Amino acid sequence: MRSASPANSPDHRNMLYDSTADVIRKALRGLDLAPSAAAARAGLPERDVLASSRGPVDKEILRTLAPALGLDPDALAGLPGYLPPACPLTGVSRLELPFDDETVNAWLLDDGAGGKILFDAGDGRLDVRWALEERGVREVVVFITHAHGDHTGGLAGLGEMAKSVAGPKDLKPGETRLQGKLSVRVIDLPGHCPGALGYVVEGLGLPLCVTGDALFAGSMGGCGPGRPYQSALAALKAGVMSLPDETVLLPGHGPESTVGSERLGNAFLAGR
Repeated sequence: MRSASPANSPDHRNMLYDSTADVIRKALRGLDLAPSAAAARAGLPERDVLASSRGPVDKEILRTLAPALGLDPDALAGLPGYLPPACPLTGVSRLELPFDDETVNAWLLDDGAGGKILFDAGDGRLDVRWALEERGVREVVVFITHAHGDHTGGLAGLGEMAKSVAGPKDLKPGETRLQGKLSVRVIDLPGHCPGALGYVVEGLGLPLCVTGDALFAGSMGGCGPGRPYQSALAALKAGVMSLPDETVLLPGHGPESTVGSERLGNAFLAGR
């Protein structure tokens, strides 16, 4: 298993969760748009759209295709080289846990009063418990972003380590909970998963937002076509991108980022 690492270590920021092909497939699905229709909108051969949804292609193809998919051309073309900024905050650790042949994040925060807050619990039953024990953590207050198994699978293994667990069944958008010296405000982040929540944390010196699978560095979570996709974009714009540029973003997969960086480097959100 992978153990916890400081959120500001540079080694884990070089691998984004999504490629340009992932972004294009998510946009095509969200818009319920066939590659042939996207090609017609963009004035490209269908083979170019198909190629772009399967792997790397020329940047000019990406720039030409992007507007037809509601994506920012510069951000899409620049995604392969995008390096989101490291988290400058102490007391924030990424627990990078196994998930099939990938990894999933849980985030561990010091609450400023000697306690620990855990956001999400990974996929495997004991993976997050082992990661916490490795760091000498005995108790955590747990917040869950959404009900998918790769974010809740470790809850059962936490047992008595979890002082409390709260998530979509317990919390409402707009609600704020105090944890030690920190405040945790709940925001609505639908689309990828019904009822999904994000958490805006204040009291660390910089604002911080745990996004779950609603937002990744340079991308967003996959959504069903039509209303789920449009709801996700609207919620990200209202709930996340309205936060100050220096707000640190902690996603469910891949490295951390900031609002200001995503405003430039995320093809779904740049220019919105």
